[in-house]
Amino acid sequence: MQIGVTFPQTEIGADPKVVAEYARAAEDLGYEYLLAYDHVLGASTATRPEWKGPYTSDSMFHEPFVLFGYLACAAPRLGLVTGVIVLPQRQTALVAKQAAEVDVLCGGRLRLGVGVGWNAVEYEGLGQAFSDRGKRADEQISLMRRLFCAPAVSFTGDHHAISDAGINPLPVQRPIPIWIGGMSEAAMRRAGRHGDGWFPMGRLDDAMEAKLGRVRAIAAEAGRSPDAVGIDARIDARLVPEAEWAEEAARWEAAGATHLAVSTMGQGLKGAQHIDAIARFRDALAAR
Repeated sequence: MQIGVTFPQTEIGADPKVVAEYARAAEDLGYEYLLAYDHVLGASTATRPEWKGPYTSDSMFHEPFVLFGYLACAAPRLGLVTGVIVLPQRQTALVAKQAAEVDVLCGGRLRLGVGVGWNAVEYEGLGQAFSDRGKRADEQISLMRRLFCAPAVSFTGDHHAISDAGINPLPVQRPIPIWIGGMSEAAMRRAGRHGDGWFPMGRLDDAMEAKLGRVRAIAAEAGRSPDAVGIDARIDARLVPEAEWAEEAARWEAAGATHLAVSTMGQGLKGAQHIDAIARFRDALAAR
């Protein structure tokens, strides 16, 4: 099981030195990858007093592809994971181009996590439909895999048309692994049928065990080996007490998780304070 860190998007701040120091610290501490969330636009609550979303226009988000281009040099041994890019609000060929460029710059260390998102305001601002985002995502995944592997492709689908064209440079990985985020039944079906892996969100309780079984069953129904779908679990330090970090990690490993990332957000930490938190997590796992 590979161990990674969740980039503290909303709390790291905008100082590029601090951003680089965090990635280098994770690398020096022995972490194998860094995972970053994605949001392009945040909704202002000034005109939305009933807003229920977890993020607003006050929430800082570094753009993952640009961030990873920077971190590819700052931390050259660290794997880079989008966890997740909100895929259907972005142009498919452009995502494939950006992902391929990152994969080239980081030497084939990218995992492209994608999801369909929840923020209709963001979709509106980016000029994309919200209602059919799941169906479009399935087609996007199929098209991107072809773009990652061939110098030119022809593709005609319900939402895309490409006539003998391709991206250049092609990525180091052909194709770049595409992992799926989301806890809905549709997301689990997408992961089981089409994903190289799945990002479950939450603690490993009976309900989560059932969801893991569901994804593996869907994979088997699709003629795939259940083991073909990797599992990148999350330990949220807000939800899991520090004394239970190592035990929770061991339980995820026993459940078949292939990757595990710690999130230190939501505890009032700022900037480089997150480095101390991931150091304590590393020490907790090493002690066990």
